[in-house]
Parts: sequence; structure tokens; C-alpha cells
Amino acid sequence: MQAVLSNLRQFNLATACLRLLLAMAGGGVVGYGRSKQARSAGFRTYILISIGAAMAVLMTLYMYDMLLGPWAAVTEEVGLKFDASRMASSVITGIGFLGAGIIIKVAHQQVNGLTTATGLFATVIMGLAAGAGFYECVLVALALIILVLNVMSPLEILFKRRLRNITLNVEFHSVADIDAITAAIEGEGAKVYDIDVECAERKDAKCASAIFILQMSRDNHSHSSMLTSVAALPCVLSVQELIS
Repeated sequence: MQAVLSNLRQFNLATACLRLLLAMAGGGVVGYGRSKQARSAGFRTYILISIGAAMAVLMTLYMYDMLLGPWAAVTEEVGLKFDASRMASSVITGIGFLGAGIIIKVAHQQVNGLTTATGLFATVIMGLAAGAGFYECVLVALALIILVLNVMSPLEILFKRRLRNITLNVEFHSVADIDAITAAIEGEGAKVYDIDVECAERKDAKCASAIFILQMSRDNHSHSSMLTSVAALPCVLSVQELIS
């Protein structure tokens, strides 16, 4: 096994193609799961960034091989110095701009795209590892990325629904109804930390909307009970728990 890995880590056309295929497969597996969840970066995006990262490392290895071989005379004449980490660091910088473009702020103080951006970053590093021939790292990283993005997502939602802290987006008739809503929340034993009031428009008429940030009591921390109590108020048009 060690001999096989040693041969695969040699830099030649066959191993270069193998590394590109491995990067393509790893990015495709990650991207397929994201596409099924209808994320902004999907199947082809993850494949392309993984292949691109692997190509960056392969270009670095190629240049190093050429500087020691066919370009050795020119290198010695001009005194050229080679930095093997420069191209890989440029890839990481570039994916930072791409990730920043994916992260957007949506309504109700929520930010979307953080997981997608970090998933792209992790996939780029996986591609760099594939290009460098670090096969064991690619396989382990791929398994962990799939675990985090696909398997842990329902567990994260379940965990957040069991927390005492909760954020509610409530639509109601007028600003004067805030006192009634606050009283209903405190009646459940919860403590309101912040209220952010904003205007909202429904198809039938204009209404008020507010973000309630609160902490429920230790005795009663059921999120569904809190939502039911607020929704039962005559002045409330809709209530939604915000889970980022």
C-alpha cells in the first residue's frame, strides 16, 4: 500500500489526471448535496472550484519541475527564486471574494450564505490537497464535509429549537399592539431583550412588523408553546421563528 501511494505521489501526466479526477469527484459529491438543498452554489460550482484549486497546485508542481529541468539554465542565469506557496495562497484569496459575494443579508436581520461560503472554502482546500497528491487528506476531508453539510443540518435545527433563546418575527395590525404581544410573551415566563419594529406590507393592507429577541424560562422553554401563545392574540396576523 505504501509503495502504491509513493508511486501516486510522483508528478507525471497519469498522476496529474488522477488528481484532477479526484478533485472533480470530491467537488461533485459535495455540490450534489448542496444542489438538492437548492443552495446558491451547486453541483457545477463546487466541481469547478475544486478542479481549479487542484490545477493551481499542479501548475506549481509543473513550474518547479521545469525550473529544475528544461529551465534550469535560465533560472541560474537570472537568479530566479521559486515560491511554491504563492499560487495556492492566491487561490485562497480568490475564493474569499467569491464567498463574500455569496453572503447576503436578507429580511428580518438574517444573513444567508455563510454555510455555502465556508463550504466553498473547505472544498477549495480539498482541491489543493488533491492537486498536491495528499490522497488520504482528500478522502477524510470529503467525508467530514459531507457529514457537516448534509447530516448535521437537521441536528443543528433541532438543537436551536431546544435553546432558551428565540427570535420571533411577528406581524400585527398597529404599533400599539406591541404592549399586548410583550405581555403575552412575558406571560409565558420569557424575558424580552430587544424589539426591532419595522413596517410591513401585506396584499390586503399595510401592517406593522417587529423582531422580538427573547429568552424563555427554564420551566417553560417550548418554542411551539411560545409560537402558539403569540399567534392566538387577535392583533397578530402572523408569527415566525427565525432560525439562522
